[in-house]
This record gives sequence, C-alpha cells and structure tokens, in this order.
Amino acid sequence: MPPSSESAVPLVPIPAAFDLEELYKTSPPAFGHEMLKLFGFDPKYVNLNNGSYGSLPLPVRVACDNWTTEIESNPDVFIRYKAHLLVDRARERISQLIGADADECVIVNNTSHGIATVLRNFSLKEGDVLIGANISYGSVSKTLKYLGDIPPHPTVLTYDVHFPTTHEVILGEFRQFIQRVKEERDDPHQSRTFIAIIDSITSHPGVLMPWKEMVAICKDAGVYSLVDAAHSIGQELDLNLSEAKPDFWVSNCHKWLFAKRGCAVLYVPKRNQHIIKSPIPTPVEYHSPQDEDYQGPQEFVKLFEWTGTIDHVPHISPIAALDFRAWLGGEHKINKYTHELAIEGGKYLAQRFGTSLLDPEGSLTLNMVVVELPIPEEIQQTTEVVALIQDTLCIKWNVSAAFFRHNKKWWVRCSAQIYNELSDFHVVADALEDAVAKVIEFNAGYTN
Repeated sequence: MPPSSESAVPLVPIPAAFDLEELYKTSPPAFGHEMLKLFGFDPKYVNLNNGSYGSLPLPVRVACDNWTTEIESNPDVFIRYKAHLLVDRARERISQLIGADADECVIVNNTSHGIATVLRNFSLKEGDVLIGANISYGSVSKTLKYLGDIPPHPTVLTYDVHFPTTHEVILGEFRQFIQRVKEERDDPHQSRTFIAIIDSITSHPGVLMPWKEMVAICKDAGVYSLVDAAHSIGQELDLNLSEAKPDFWVSNCHKWLFAKRGCAVLYVPKRNQHIIKSPIPTPVEYHSPQDEDYQGPQEFVKLFEWTGTIDHVPHISPIAALDFRAWLGGEHKINKYTHELAIEGGKYLAQRFGTSLLDPEGSLTLNMVVVELPIPEEIQQTTEVVALIQDTLCIKWNVSAAFFRHNKKWWVRCSAQIYNELSDFHVVADALEDAVAKVIEFNAGYTN
C-alpha cells in the first residue's frame, strides 16, 4: 500500500548533529537500511533515483553547514582569503580520484554548465561540425541546436544509438559515422573544427558506454572529444583520464560522489587549455589581447577562481564527500555493493513485470539498472502520460525512479545506492504497477 500522508509533499526531517571527528573514529553502519541514519530522508520515502539529483549524507551536510557558518561569520575574510584555498584542496582531491593533474581540473556548477563553457569557447565558423547523439542529455542537445541556430551556424549532426545493443555494435557504428562525416565534411582548402559529444554513462537509459574507445576513434579522425561524464565520478571506477586522454571531460560531483548540489569537475588537459579563454560568466581577471599590457591569456585555473559571488560551499563539498567515502571503505567497496544490488533489483523487477532487462548480460550496467515497463508500445511519451506516472510515484506513493521511452519501449531506471536494499525495489514495483495501470486506463479513454 502507498504511504499515507496528510500533505502531498512530506516535510524534510531535521538532521541529527554529528561530531565528525568522533564519528570517523567509529565503524560505519552496514550498507542497506542501516545507512539511512546517515541521510536526511523522509522515513517514508523510497529513493531509487539517486542518479538524477544525488543524495547528501548528513556528515557531509554537517561539514557544509560548518563552512556556511564560517562564511557568514565574516564573508569578506572567507571569500577573499580562504575560499580559493579550499577549492584548490577539492580540486586536488578530485584529481587524484580521476587520474589527472590538479591544474587540469576546475570546479563548475554542473555538467551542462561545463559542456556549454567548452563549446562556447571554440571560435566556431561556418562549416564547422558539432556532433551529438540521440541519447545526449536534453540540455546538451539543445545547446548544440542553439549554436547551430546562431551565426556562424555550424553544422549539427546526430549519431544514433538504439538499446538494447552491445559495445561492439556501438563502436562499429560510431567509427563508421565519424569516418563518413569526415569524408563528407572535411575540406582540404579550409580548416574545419569537428567536436563530438560522447556520453560516458548515458542518462536515459543509464548504461555504460565504451567512451574511452570512442575518444580514441575521435583522436584518430582529428575530432575533438567532449565527454559528458555526468554520472561517472563516484560510480565508474579507475577512470585514469591521463591514460584515456579525452580532449574535455565533465562530471557531476553531486550525483554519485555525495557532494552538495551543484558541483561538477571540468577536466581540460594542458594541451587544450589555450582553447578555454573564458568561463561563464567572464571574470574580471580576464586578459584581453586588446589590452595595452596584454602578456598572454590568464592561467586556466585562475580563470575559474572568481567568476562572481556564489555560494562556495558546493564547490568545496567534495572534500567532505571524499572524507565520508573513505570512512565507508572507499570506492571499490561502495560500488561493489551498489552494483550487485542494481543487478539483483533489476532481475526482480523484470520477473515481477514479465518484461526484460535492457542489459541482460550486465556488461553495460554499473549502479543504474534499466528494466522494460509493461506499457504498450503504441502509448507515446506525452506530457499527460509523463505527469500521470510522475504524480503516481512521487505524490501518491512517495517513491522515485526515472522512467522514459526509448526505441519504442517504456523503461524504468533504478539507481542502487548504499542506503537501499532489495525491499526498496519491491515498494517501487508496487508503485510502478499502479502507475502503469493508470497510464493504460488513461490511454484507453483517450483513444476511445
């Protein structure tokens, strides 16, 4: 049965106070529902949607609140003298995790912000080519479309990926696509820029792409690779960007890493830092070639140090998030639990619905599992249908999981996190069955 509630949106509980120094001297709770004591969820809420917005652990929240208190005690001193030092420490900690040089990493608000920053720093001209995918995140696709809509109107192309599929098929089709684009669009008489957006882990559906191999394909073809790694950090192990060598790479720290929203790391290797002339917005330290005392562009890291007054706490929060994850046992221990739970939960849902997994072999699945919903293929993804499912899950049942239509079928994406157990998949299955019944009933009334 769905949870009863007097209000449509439950109140957020006030977190218990933690002495972080003392807490980290103790052993952490077991993964599963014991871990819920370290999160601020409504006790009746079942969250299988960590992949969308993340979930801030209470110890990380306490650290963030302490920084907020310090900032508000003297904003001038903190912002002028301390903020950049803490952001530097966050960059250093993150760079160690992703296998990069700290001076190749800066903190931005989110992955979409980072991707827009990179794309808008290219001096595009007519004939240049921007490449996205049918599975690109919505704001990324729209950014490409917008850049194609305004002068100098670069060409925007799309490569298709249709799941279920395999990495081998994806790589073969992507290689052919890139080769064809280069053959058709390259001009021996005029230099042209080619930029390809590559997902490391797709949002919808939430599966691992062979992005490192796709980066290599781009490199061989003379195409810049811009990796949308929104879901990677904290979920994808052993990233080692120094070996993968993407041209640009951006990942949210507030999804799987447990940092505070919104926070992302933008990686630009030193060989490409000359391309990034300004963040968004442009800082007062920007060096213009038109300046009389111009001696070259501002250093990459310095460019992003001060872009206006913001709340610095989210950008600092990866320090606390990584401390918390180390206390839990580290990246491999965390992801072993969440991956195994995702696989187990996905199998349960597929059996319960009488449908199939998008990735039956589990080779493309990390901590987000994708299962077909028993919704007839002819039912389209309309605003009304989306609202009906969303309201049934969030408002009636107080649960959350991502759902979408891909390749003529309806799917649900469930994120397994350290606070989840298999029983959470049971509750979400009940809610989804209720939502599916409502959609089928609505569609029958609509078509009649």
